[in-house]
Amino acid sequence: MLRNIILIGSGNLATQLGNRLVKKGLNIRQVFSRTLANAEELAEQLNAYATDDFEEIQVDADLYIVAVTDAALLATIEQMPKVKGIVVHTAGSLGVDLLIRFNKYGILYPFQTFSKEREVDFEEVPILIEANKDEVSKELEHFARKISGTVIACDSNQRQQIHLAAVFACNFSNHMYAIADRILKKNNVSFDVMKPLIKETAFKTEFLSPVKAQTGPAIRGDRNVIDKHLAMLDNDDELAVLYSKLSRRIAAFNLKGDKKVD
Repeated sequence: MLRNIILIGSGNLATQLGNRLVKKGLNIRQVFSRTLANAEELAEQLNAYATDDFEEIQVDADLYIVAVTDAALLATIEQMPKVKGIVVHTAGSLGVDLLIRFNKYGILYPFQTFSKEREVDFEEVPILIEANKDEVSKELEHFARKISGTVIACDSNQRQQIHLAAVFACNFSNHMYAIADRILKKNNVSFDVMKPLIKETAFKTEFLSPVKAQTGPAIRGDRNVIDKHLAMLDNDDELAVLYSKLSRRIAAFNLKGDKKVD
């Protein structure tokens, strides 16, 4: 049973995951961060020991969760000591073989967007797992089911494709919110007016495919509205180009998503 855990990282995911594990009765022994103050802040929440020294990482824990940025992952793994337990990373876009220097290793990827300030309901968060050995996979699955109601075994290619899809569905859509917010602020309108629309748009995907749920002037082929919007963007060429490309993409998109769009 994976009960004694070392948490490598102190950012958004490490914070949310660490608190979830403690609530489920698991023991976070130690928090590592390159910035000691960050390690200490999270360790205090988790009743754990904090360190910023790789040589102080305990080597006899059951599980080591490396929850750092993708850019820092390889350097972090290379500097970790050889440990006895299972080592996992939480990156959606990077493969499992980054951990090959360890005997037992895998992936524990909570598929959600995380912020320190907002608690996430982990029961609703799919956790994607992968491991180098069948016995490790079984241990990770048992562990993940303590955290979430949905655990999915998938290989690195599948997980990376899921991560790619998530960038479109989450990161890019959030940037669209930011653009909308800027347009509204320039006209002294609160972004609050958009929130019911955003909620309903997301809610419809519970019942309809995204293709069937699509609305707006592009899918209707309403050139009058599209041209009026483009005229409103005549002082922002970059945004006008983005609006035009997205409108053409929506108009041309089919169920297979493979129609060529100029």
